[in-house]
Amino acid sequence: MTGRVELHCHLDGSVRPATVAELAREQGVVFDRPVGQMVTAPRDCGDLMAYISYIDPVLEVLQSPEALQRGARELVEDWHADGVALGEVRFAPQLHTRKGMDMDGAVAAAARGLEEGAAATGVETGLLLCCLRHQSPGVSEEVADAAVRHMGTVSGLDLAGDESRPGTPHRAAFEAAHAASLPVTVHAGEAAGPESVWEALEVLGARRIGHGVRSVEEHALLDRLKADAVTLEMCPVSNVQTGAVAHRSVHPADRLLSEGFAVTVSTDARTTSATSLDREFRELREEFGWDRPEETRCHENARAGAFTV
Repeated sequence: MTGRVELHCHLDGSVRPATVAELAREQGVVFDRPVGQMVTAPRDCGDLMAYISYIDPVLEVLQSPEALQRGARELVEDWHADGVALGEVRFAPQLHTRKGMDMDGAVAAAARGLEEGAAATGVETGLLLCCLRHQSPGVSEEVADAAVRHMGTVSGLDLAGDESRPGTPHRAAFEAAHAASLPVTVHAGEAAGPESVWEALEVLGARRIGHGVRSVEEHALLDRLKADAVTLEMCPVSNVQTGAVAHRSVHPADRLLSEGFAVTVSTDARTTSATSLDREFRELREEFGWDRPEETRCHENARAGAFTV
């Protein structure tokens, strides 16, 4: 194993709590509780939307190019400390336009931070943009347009957010990505069941599935995922926090990896879940007896599935 690979990491969920606190002081943002309590979710936070709510305070202080750049740079530093050789980070630039920054500016700021971090550490980095299920299809098309404009800087397009909302209305955005040969991943099979994974594959043309843990509920879907070697971006700690998996002892990563599926392991949101790849693989080792061969296979799968070349 030449280095770890992380494919599924949200920038706004991975800003250091101390940085959030410092940015808040600099910007005059007042929080009513200690920052650590506001940005880190409990081990069982009930559901996906409750988990996502812990990112809201971070977004308040990521509304300037300087803040975004710093967050991205520090993430690369944290990857380096975690043994990551290639990391792909994703964010929704449309959520960073509250104080005058536009999407192009947000993309450029995040990219600058990644470049700074890469230059200092040697970590390879990639940037993905997120459309959001709860927003209008028109906003998703704007995000896709920004992704295409910044191809080379941007490595892929994602659909994230509330899985109770269908992805099909956002189809035009993903067709634009496909037309530009920009690869696609979709959050599915986390809060929603196998039908959301089918939609990601058949309607949105996903090459990778974000989480996908509930795919095990349908044999036909598993057959499709295995036949097409679809990369599964699994995040065990957050999968338990959001209730997508009842307990780490029944997380499907172990079974699916042993059966030859393209399982990968990521953190999802390093701050929100108070996690790292060290912690993710330690828990898998404690629960399932994983050792170096299993971790190596996960990183080989991730390298093969990476959008960043």
